[in-house]
Amino acid sequence: MRPPRIGLISVHTCPLAALGGKETGGMNVYLREVARHLGRLGLAVDVFTRSQTPGVPAVVPLGPGARVVHIEAGPQRPMPPVEIVAELAAFIDGVEAFQRRIPGGYALLHGHYWLSGLAAIELARRWGRTPVVQMFHTLGVVKNALADDPSEWVPQVRLDAEARVAGLADRIVAATSLERAELAWYCGAADDRVRTVPCGVDVDLFSPGSAAAARARLGLDAEWVLLFVGRPAPVKGLEVLLQALARLKADGLARADVRLVIVGGDRDQGRDDERTRLRALADTLGVGAWVDFQGPKLQSALPDYYRAADLCLVPSHHETFGM
Repeated sequence: MRPPRIGLISVHTCPLAALGGKETGGMNVYLREVARHLGRLGLAVDVFTRSQTPGVPAVVPLGPGARVVHIEAGPQRPMPPVEIVAELAAFIDGVEAFQRRIPGGYALLHGHYWLSGLAAIELARRWGRTPVVQMFHTLGVVKNALADDPSEWVPQVRLDAEARVAGLADRIVAATSLERAELAWYCGAADDRVRTVPCGVDVDLFSPGSAAAARARLGLDAEWVLLFVGRPAPVKGLEVLLQALARLKADGLARADVRLVIVGGDRDQGRDDERTRLRALADTLGVGAWVDFQGPKLQSALPDYYRAADLCLVPSHHETFGM
């Protein structure tokens, strides 16, 4: 007897992508680990994502029972999510074409982010109401409420999509009780269709260790090591963190041996406008010598950074996964 097959959908970002870029972060880790764990439980899992790199294999193993399926839809390059809306029909057609080759089809569709929710809802309609479980990861209406400037608002097409998917999905996964409340308040999601499932931690990878040894491996010799890990996006609050460092320096810590290590960002520094802006801000505030932009790192390297730090800082204005 074949194991039930689940279709995970992540239109705009791939679980295999390098972490820390503009569209890669916690969601990529979440997708990858959920798929792998479901596979280890004996389920068959396909993660559908839009192909962004010419020549990438159509199917890439992700672990026992799990694989990533790259669907060609539009230009094979990274695109802002709102621009992918025009390619969504091609993506859905590509998933359906792949599904025709799968004996028995899919017992469940699990959408991640608003674009994927739209795809899952349409595929479920075509396939005769396959159950849909949705996780938004972040809500556009909440981002708009927190935005400092109208230029940071998400487009109406996203807000409309989130409301539609929230109304049609069979179940919605919220990472925290706050997100569950936001889904009801902003999107009108019925509470009996929402389940709160906190995120897990890979305790085989992330474990305590010697701070001194970790600092030696990373080449960090400052007396005080502060750490930020994440995308250098406005919602992450790095600007506030740099201003806090400047305040500390002005309040009598000018001679302190401090290093703020920032892990994350685009591999190509020339394309990382936010990192460039933050570096200039740090210099303007007089704390440029304290700040070390290390760029993105493999997840396997992150435990040493956490071990090396005296403090891990989370200055985010909002985090769907909890703070």
